[in-house]
Amino acid sequence: MYTTSKPDPIRLEIFKNLYQFIAEQMGIVLQNTATSVNIKERLDFSCAIFDSSGLLVANAPHIPVHLGSMSESVRSLIKDKGDTLKSGNVYLSNNPYNGGTHLPDVTAITPVFLESSENNPSPMPNAQCPMPIFFVASRGHQADIGGITPGSMPPHSTTVEEEGILFDNFLLVEEGNFRETVVRQHLSNHTYPARKPDQNLADFKAQIAANERGVQELSKMVAQYGIDTVQAYMTFVQANAEESVRRAIAVLKDGSFTYKMDNGAQIQVKVTIHPENRSATIDFTGTSLQLNSNFNAPKAVTQAAVLYVFRTLVDDNIPLNAGCLNPLEIIIPVGCMLNPIYPAAVVAGNVETSQTIVDALYGALGVMAASQGTMNNFTFGNEQYQYYETICGGSGAGIDFDGTDGVHSHMTNSRLTDPEVLETRYPVLLESFSLRPDSGGKGKYSGGNGVIRRIRFLEPMTANILSSHRVVPPFGLNGGEAGKIGRNWIQRQNGIEENLDSTATVEMKTRDVFVIETPGGGGFGKIS
Repeated sequence: MYTTSKPDPIRLEIFKNLYQFIAEQMGIVLQNTATSVNIKERLDFSCAIFDSSGLLVANAPHIPVHLGSMSESVRSLIKDKGDTLKSGNVYLSNNPYNGGTHLPDVTAITPVFLESSENNPSPMPNAQCPMPIFFVASRGHQADIGGITPGSMPPHSTTVEEEGILFDNFLLVEEGNFRETVVRQHLSNHTYPARKPDQNLADFKAQIAANERGVQELSKMVAQYGIDTVQAYMTFVQANAEESVRRAIAVLKDGSFTYKMDNGAQIQVKVTIHPENRSATIDFTGTSLQLNSNFNAPKAVTQAAVLYVFRTLVDDNIPLNAGCLNPLEIIIPVGCMLNPIYPAAVVAGNVETSQTIVDALYGALGVMAASQGTMNNFTFGNEQYQYYETICGGSGAGIDFDGTDGVHSHMTNSRLTDPEVLETRYPVLLESFSLRPDSGGKGKYSGGNGVIRRIRFLEPMTANILSSHRVVPPFGLNGGEAGKIGRNWIQRQNGIEENLDSTATVEMKTRDVFVIETPGGGGFGKIS
């Protein structure tokens, strides 16, 4: 019998990797069983495990903006349904005001109950074990969840209702029974209903399967090591992450940064380091008030961005988890664009504003120039087809490194769909996809280059672009040059070119080409 009063260093490493391995196994199941291009090909999903209070223990290396915010969704479920949680139940949530990011990101949460014995793999009846010992969750970006435009990423939404259907701790599976009829009703009973409920249901089932793998693996772990050891090491893993972040904070200096966005809004952040206890205060006072546009970032997204930045400052191989947040006091005024009040629109806050928060924090800390600062969210579709992709660009240079060309950076970590898959599944032609020369900012260390992506439409569809840094260039640091701004434009079949704003909706006709030129990253340091 091993003592669990303090961690054994070897066992700590074993459990750290075991928890992460379980989340990775969940991700493999989700990718293999999903049907949508979004999840299966672009890997726009995340899986993680949580302790009994809903705090993040470990995750697979999936999407940072999901992982830093999912804990809020799990804790919301505990608060809302804590005394009614049962074995075999699965819940759905995408509420941006309850830990969600934006409506297309739907989280399936499964509570895990203690098994009755090693020989009986079914969980105990709820009466014998009233509270879950863990939670597992998977978050997947739905190809369409309703809203005013196909793909549910409307450039011009002003309320969350226009962005699609909201699930708030919705009972998806009740004691092992999939509630298909109720889910279909929920997807269709809306001013702007989901366009392909069958696809939603298929992806929900894939998320259920992924969670079930997590339940099975955690149950095996408990059978092998005992519940006390497994739970103790969940705490130790979080404490280890906390200590790693405190060590990283100890070498930082105070700083502040104000970052203006294309729409005129600004993010203001002040970082104060407290060396006596190796902690930091991150204060967003001075940030623009809640916007009439959809660039408001839910509080959970803002926290996820802060968590990401401080995790990247740690050299150790630790899982991103709740322990990373313990040394951080985050001040986000209620009613500002980083902590909006319902029913503010938020679809771009998750994908665009999150990137600006990260760059503003790196700017305040003086460690890295701005990356492209956008996900270049491109959606197109009609009643039959709905497609969404994020497009890579240049990453920023840092104290001792160049930026990278054509990469998804910071709060996103998804792939682009393979051209063969894209052209097989949708009536479009990927005409060209290339690096954008000289778009990265020059410096002692240069920013990465953006890309140019040209997609020709083979039948009429509505296309939407939701992007940033088409007006304000990604900043350089310490004398480095800014990266080049991006550009969105249409080449009509008759040769006429139409320039588009950072956010735009446009009707594409057959043979029209949509062109997206993504920004480069900023340079770092003067060229000597």
